[in-house]
Amino acid sequence: MRDLLKLDDLHLDLLKEIGNIGAGNATTSLSNLLSIPIQMSVPTVNVISFEEIIELTGGPDEVKATTFVEFEGEFTGNMFFFISPEQADQFIQTLTQDAKQSILNEQNELAFSAFLELGNILTGSYLRALSDFLQINLYSLVPEATVDMAGAIMTEGLIETSVTSDYAIIIETVFQSDFFNEDINGHFFLLPDPNAFDKIFSQLGV
Repeated sequence: MRDLLKLDDLHLDLLKEIGNIGAGNATTSLSNLLSIPIQMSVPTVNVISFEEIIELTGGPDEVKATTFVEFEGEFTGNMFFFISPEQADQFIQTLTQDAKQSILNEQNELAFSAFLELGNILTGSYLRALSDFLQINLYSLVPEATVDMAGAIMTEGLIETSVTSDYAIIIETVFQSDFFNEDINGHFFLLPDPNAFDKIFSQLGV
């Protein structure tokens, strides 16, 4: 398998194009879900080693709201969407039209259900973009949502699915709206199985 940390500009451009399409799809879906106009900054897309993932989310002890989904098809893998609990609450309160809803309350089933729906739409948008771009079949399994330390979330998610990933595609996206108190910074981590990158680039003819 090629050294993915030393990809040339062509390979990175192709991954960025997939990220751009996915982010655009996610923004449209999110705007429709919340019934408000949402803009998106140009996403940052790169390939990083597994060890770097936790540090990019603020460190292993940083508490994050996360949706996690396993996907199957012509290759397998996992996708995580990380966001701060406070920013997750902005989504939840907008969707429920209730300023008292918070994902920090573990007993709040409505807040978790709203966040799970949000994450399901966002991760699904990226997977559809990847499938369409590569002209292959990928489909997600039942998503999960949790609030915990970033290190624990990643470890548990990967152990549950027994998927070993050496590299991840990271997509950093900023969502903006006049209805939000502040810009919302989301991190998507796509962790395909170890052989998936060769399949991706082979499908793209590079």
